[in-house]
Amino acid sequence: MEHTHCMPFPWFFAFGRHGRRGDEDGCGPRGFRHGPPWMHGMVGPGPRAERGEVRYLVLDALKDQPRHGYEIIQAIEERSQGRYRPSAGTVYPTLQLLEELGHVRCQEEGGKKVYAITDEGRADLNGHTDEVEEAYGRFGWGNDWADALDLHALGHRLMGLAHLMRIGFFKGRVTLDDLKEVKKQVDESLDRIETFLKGKMA
Repeated sequence: MEHTHCMPFPWFFAFGRHGRRGDEDGCGPRGFRHGPPWMHGMVGPGPRAERGEVRYLVLDALKDQPRHGYEIIQAIEERSQGRYRPSAGTVYPTLQLLEELGHVRCQEEGGKKVYAITDEGRADLNGHTDEVEEAYGRFGWGNDWADALDLHALGHRLMGLAHLMRIGFFKGRVTLDDLKEVKKQVDESLDRIETFLKGKMA
């Protein structure tokens, strides 16, 4: 009879109690609704602008022509190739700040506020073009690295391996010594990968 408690793994196969219907104990690959928690951290949320970058992205969106707020959001989204879309709750307070600084001016056109960059704003933007390019460069690659690794497939393979180990252990086909040997092999593989990557960044 198979045990119903989770087998603790002291390494990256971190099976928490995230069970769902049909898997109340939270063990095994079915215990995660959207993949293992460690994979969530690798993939992460979509790209975001760093603190202070938005003002320069807004100024950059206005450097060629006046725009209203929604057009500014669209311009930033288009330049980032759809990878970053600032919220209205971020853009409009930024526009208010820039207007107070004298870096943009606002006028009503057809019932909408239209913003234009001023000479002061253009000078401020020219002094921070590197920040604008760095931001859009970061948005540009987005999660391409995750796509290249196919993290979901990798996660499923690792979860499947952990599931095999768990079932094998509870059925008496895999011993604690076997588990230690698997851990040793995985650790050695990770050491080689870390050495390879650190060598690339040296």
